Amino acid sequence: MEKTEAFIYLRARDSDAAVRFYHDAFGAEELFRLTEPSGRIGHLEFKIGSSTIMISDEFPEMDLMGPKPGERPPSVIHLHVDDADRVLAEAVKHGAELLREASDHFYGERSGLIRDPFGHEWLIGSSIEEVTPEEMQRRYTALFEDSSSQ
Repeated sequence: MEKTEAFIYLRARDSDAAVRFYHDAFGAEELFRLTEPSGRIGHLEFKIGSSTIMISDEFPEMDLMGPKPGERPPSVIHLHVDDADRVLAEAVKHGAELLREASDHFYGERSGLIRDPFGHEWLIGSSIEEVTPEEMQRRYTALFEDSSSQ
């Protein structure tokens, strides 16, 4: 079978500052960057754990823009770590906005949600138990039964 990979590709008003934040908050390490003579970053790759993520500065002339200030982005990056509480605290310490405190969830994960200073949202989670798909569905269905009885 042919190799297939999916990469996250972000855009930010200042991708250099974004990668510094990702380093401080998540331990990201930069792999390489392509910079225009003007200093604008056309492409930058970094790793968080074993995942490669790509980012570039905004290119308004090509309608390639990052998240709009004050608006929720259309997607969330799920970062799976050993200790969600610690990573959430570290991200907030470095300037992320805490959108949802860490809590335990029916699908066997403890997670919380932050928005980084560049508008991207990150669901930071860690495993707390192994849950089969069948058990997960049972628990998910029970959530709706519980809410309809209120």
